[in-house]
Amino acid sequence: MTTVRAPGDVLRDARQRDSREKRAKVLAVVQEMLRQDETITFASVAKAAGVSRWLVYAEGIREHIDTARRQQAGRPRREKQRGLSASAPSLQADLSFTREENGRLRAEVSKLKDALRRQLGQQLDQAGAADLATRIRELTAENQRLVAQLEERTAENTQLQHRLTEAEDDLAAARVSLRRMIRTDNSETGKS
Repeated sequence: MTTVRAPGDVLRDARQRDSREKRAKVLAVVQEMLRQDETITFASVAKAAGVSRWLVYAEGIREHIDTARRQQAGRPRREKQRGLSASAPSLQADLSFTREENGRLRAEVSKLKDALRRQLGQQLDQAGAADLATRIRELTAENQRLVAQLEERTAENTQLQHRLTEAEDDLAAARVSLRRMIRTDNSETGKS
């Protein structure tokens, strides 16, 4: 006798089977990448296994990937085995050469700074005191001209302010006079 399973049970079993298959595929990909000495990252494992990234971070999978990454970090890379990366003595030689080059460049920069200081000093000496005195006189004359111009403008401003005040007073008086005329005219019109 066969038991009839509910649709929910069938769906749950299918999901669990699919999950087991995907997890097994991820673990197989990790082992293959280790064997091929390919760089293992969460993204590369997800891509190679054809699964979503959240799965490679899931509990039970993440630990396997972390372990594989630690194993990979602990052993020499293929590049070192093939001589594609620099050895320690080669790196030491490069460091020594770089330090020497750095020292040479610092000395050259120092020389150039000194030469520039000397050149600027010579230019200042050539300008001389006479040229500086002439320039000071020109600037003083220009300053005096500007001060005189400022005084003229200040006087004009004061006059204009006074004229404006007079005009405002005249306008106020005209308004008062106009109001009186209107009242007088209105009162005479009302009597007739």
